[in-house]
Amino acid sequence: MAPPASRAVLIDQCQIQPQRRRWREEKQTLQKDLDHKLFGQHLAKKVILNALTGFISNPKPKKPLTLSLHGWTGTGKNFASKIIAENIYEGGLHSHYVHLFVATLHFPHASNLTLYKDQLQLWIRGNVSACARSIFIFDEMDKMHAGLIDAIKPFLDYYDHVDGVSYQKAIFIFLSNAGAERITDVALDFWRSGRQREEIKLGDMEHALSVSAFNNKNSGFWHSSLIDRNLIDYFIPFLPLEYKHLKMCIRVEMQARGYDVDEDIVTRVADEMTFFPKEERVFSDKGCKTVFTKLDYYYDD
Repeated sequence: MAPPASRAVLIDQCQIQPQRRRWREEKQTLQKDLDHKLFGQHLAKKVILNALTGFISNPKPKKPLTLSLHGWTGTGKNFASKIIAENIYEGGLHSHYVHLFVATLHFPHASNLTLYKDQLQLWIRGNVSACARSIFIFDEMDKMHAGLIDAIKPFLDYYDHVDGVSYQKAIFIFLSNAGAERITDVALDFWRSGRQREEIKLGDMEHALSVSAFNNKNSGFWHSSLIDRNLIDYFIPFLPLEYKHLKMCIRVEMQARGYDVDEDIVTRVADEMTFFPKEERVFSDKGCKTVFTKLDYYYDD
């Protein structure tokens, strides 16, 4: 699909320091993408927009930007990282300068932990040497073997150079389910008390998220020096999605497929989803993840 006409022209080359005018245009596009494609996530939208804008606008950052995105499957963590990549590089996740690691795919065996550490360091060092503004995305951090991610600690710290390479303009994004229970508890407390979810503040759960990830033995952040040394800039909660957010996802997917929005189908697909808690049925237990396959039933050519 062609990019919208309002988008500034991106090229898939290393964006060491974008021109201020061009990034101002891209900031507007980033905000539109977050507003029109990421639903029910007021905290994530605000933090991502401000963090990315401040970091890229800074010609001399003290350290790489590190974002840790937390929440249940289907709440938009992967989609948010995709939006970030697309707003920096034309190729998005397919760019030569965007690198995705999936724990269960790239680091499956605990017995190879030492090998994985060496490979990870070499891979990051090589790619940042080629492009200072490299983006690294680590998916399934909750399934990563404990201790592995600490191999990149020197690259995230406040060093001008590590073995002759500066990592200060790189971006690291971690995706995890760790802490999702805490996020749900806060969101449910707000709902039960009749308060709007938009009243939830980052301070209501950011510290709890870092503690949860640090103390979770099944998390790749278990007792990690990245958390202990405060090298993660933001722990970003992705709230569980409500019925109205599912309908937003469905409408956008219909439009992306070139169909007119049919509210009858929107309602029927949303009604097929399952919700929790069992009695109150407030939040979708799979977020928007299965919306796309359910739509296939109604548009089976």
